[in-house]
Amino acid sequence: MPASITLSQVSWSAPDGRSLFSNLDLSFGAERTGLVGRNGVGKTTLLKLVSGDIQPHSGTVSVGGSLGVLRQNVQVAPEETVADLFGVTDALAILRRAEAGEATSDELASADWMLEARIAAALNRTGLDAPPETPLAVLSGGQRTRAGLAALVFTEPDFLLLDEPTNNLDREGREAVIALISGWRAGAIIVSHDRELLDSVDAIVELTSLGATRYGGNWSHYRERKALELAAAQHDLTEAEKRMAEVAKKAQATVERQAHRDSTGRKVAAKGGIPRIMLGGMKERSETTGGGNARLADRRRAEAMEEATAARGKIEILQPLSVTLPPTGLPASKIVLRIDGVTSGYQPDDPVIRDLSFDMTGPERIAVTGRNGSGKTTLLALVAGALKPWAGTVSVMTAFSMLDQKVSLLDPSASIRDNFRWINPQADENTCRAALARFMFRADAALQTVSTLSGGQLLRAGLACVLGSAPPPLLILDEPTNHLDIDSIAAVEAGLRAYDGALLVVSHDETFLRSIGITRRLELLGGERAG
Repeated sequence: MPASITLSQVSWSAPDGRSLFSNLDLSFGAERTGLVGRNGVGKTTLLKLVSGDIQPHSGTVSVGGSLGVLRQNVQVAPEETVADLFGVTDALAILRRAEAGEATSDELASADWMLEARIAAALNRTGLDAPPETPLAVLSGGQRTRAGLAALVFTEPDFLLLDEPTNNLDREGREAVIALISGWRAGAIIVSHDRELLDSVDAIVELTSLGATRYGGNWSHYRERKALELAAAQHDLTEAEKRMAEVAKKAQATVERQAHRDSTGRKVAAKGGIPRIMLGGMKERSETTGGGNARLADRRRAEAMEEATAARGKIEILQPLSVTLPPTGLPASKIVLRIDGVTSGYQPDDPVIRDLSFDMTGPERIAVTGRNGSGKTTLLALVAGALKPWAGTVSVMTAFSMLDQKVSLLDPSASIRDNFRWINPQADENTCRAALARFMFRADAALQTVSTLSGGQLLRAGLACVLGSAPPPLLILDEPTNHLDIDSIAAVEAGLRAYDGALLVVSHDETFLRSIGITRRLELLGGERAG
């Protein structure tokens, strides 16, 4: 039997009673499938249902074949090693005893002499060079992700279940994972917002509050289909609104004709000559006709409104964010940032950045790149004034705002609206509401407490508060797309494309960097001079 995963009539609700899935039918074969959807729609929950970590409240989940599961966050014990992750600790111990001449005859008979070579090959597929005895605690988060993925590949499962496998990886790590998935010939279900990775899959399954929809092809093909759906929805809305206008026009014309006939009848009756019984019949027919016309008009109006509401609802789901921002007035020749001979770090005699110098002029858009640990976040801390240089100078020559991954600029206990008014004291209430609406925080949505927002909403709120009224000439961003769904990334990209100031951005997401129009790259090498 070929490997397969089938969800039949599956329903599941969160502990707070919110329904994520209701009578969900979905199947996966031996192909690579990208699972996409807004934050909170249930992507990780679906993986947990498939892996058996949680059980459906109703319906069935059938798995034919073996599973390899990579979760977003893996807790490791201090003594746990790469070998433990691969499940080969005992087998390696036998090899070590054999090499030392201490193995028993039974152990020699069971020894897997190709084991280390197979471990090394699996690690190589994810771009990680680490001996099996390496403690996981000494690896970075990105390296642990690569080790975990290598351990899955080592077991050769029928299905990989991957939850955001490229999160926290540097460019080299992302490329290794993308290459691995591109060459994977068994089944895989991949929850990801990494559009480069999603371009290597065979199909996309989109989860929404209405259920699941499967699209054949990769991410680019899916986006083309969605664009066609948006165009169709806009056409349907135009036609529905036209029909509403026609229904209203015809109904008004019918009312006017009936009123004219009634007026004529009353004039004839006033002149006399028509028997009373005929007058009664004429009145009854007029009332019947008028009532029938009104009911017909009401029915047609209701049908037209229903069509318009359905079409408008689709556009609200599919329409990407589009914003217009006030200009910063930043001159093209103005130097906004100067780093001169800077060396700095956190431990004495162990600099993260050494002898770094560069200028940033006018509305440049600079991407700070480099491997994990090369000093990217350290550089942003120096620019923002949170860290002092050991040597050299950091000069920021214009107003700026920094949005880190936690958007700590915002007060989590206050509403989005109150944060905006605090950050933009010169803005009145109308300006505040208009600015927040441009970033999709309309009406009561602007009154949400910051601590209740999802990751995508949080970053969008930060951008709204910083860019919505009087944008600073320099904006600093640290990994802005981490943990965001793709719709939220698109919203952030739209906001940044409309911004005419200078951007200093740390990100490993190449699609994001291209989308926001990066003009220069600054590669940090970690403890060495930047290139």
